[in-house]
Amino acid sequence: MTDTHATDWAQTAHTLSQALPFFQRYAGATVVIKLGGHAMGSDAAMQSFARDIVLMSHVGVNPVIVHGGGPMINATLKAQGVVSDFVNGKRVTDARTVEVVEMVLSGLVGKRIVSAIQAVGGQAVGISGKDARLMVCEQTDPALGYVGTPVEMNPGFLERLKDSKTIPVIAPIGMGRAGETYNVNGDTAAGAIAAALKADRLLLLTDVAGVKDAEGRVISEITPDAIRDLTDAGVIAGGMIPKTETALAAMAGGVRAVVILDGRAPNACLLELYTQAGAGTLIRTAR
Repeated sequence: MTDTHATDWAQTAHTLSQALPFFQRYAGATVVIKLGGHAMGSDAAMQSFARDIVLMSHVGVNPVIVHGGGPMINATLKAQGVVSDFVNGKRVTDARTVEVVEMVLSGLVGKRIVSAIQAVGGQAVGISGKDARLMVCEQTDPALGYVGTPVEMNPGFLERLKDSKTIPVIAPIGMGRAGETYNVNGDTAAGAIAAALKADRLLLLTDVAGVKDAEGRVISEITPDAIRDLTDAGVIAGGMIPKTETALAAMAGGVRAVVILDGRAPNACLLELYTQAGAGTLIRTAR
């Protein structure tokens, strides 16, 4: 072994040793991870994500994955010649569109994630919010069609999967009380599931580095009150608003803390959970 290789392995061993307190901290913890469509990236990125999830599982974390798939839905709708209407920037989901959404999310996207996890030695199952009435919804706005808001959560099925060390991979598709199928915003679904499980952490993987201050610098840690102040001041704006709203709602529902981080960064979840520096923006109440 060359001196360079010996140094590299020594650094790896040192890193693992430094991670011990974090392994202990999260042993037995439930961590909900929202994997966005853009954060899924290439096959190599998916394999890296899957390895991180399986490692987390092997050191005692109970990971729960909720995924989006907007780019894949858009591509499928275009290929089928479906033209979408929008109301205030939100897609109108008619009966045909919701069928495509369910097909893509529960089929193509969910199975890809499950396959990636199982290819690196994990055990996973793909489900949606319709299974076991996990996520019962009401219509968000009649003008948007089959777009739903979770109003009743039934996480018992997920608890049983945890007992069997099976990683749930959940498509954000809900059902109405009369059996209707509803498309649910992925972040909203992840927040509702995390709250129902009283998760220790909700990780919102996005395509930005985190919440930024007025100078454009990523804020490493922030409280819910400070989130509200920055939103009122217009510093938090645009697409970050629904993510921070999801974070605050999840915490109000019992989640200990939420992290908004860049899912495209290599090993983002491991950096957040198992290093002192973390990754992205940690949102939690002041200690």
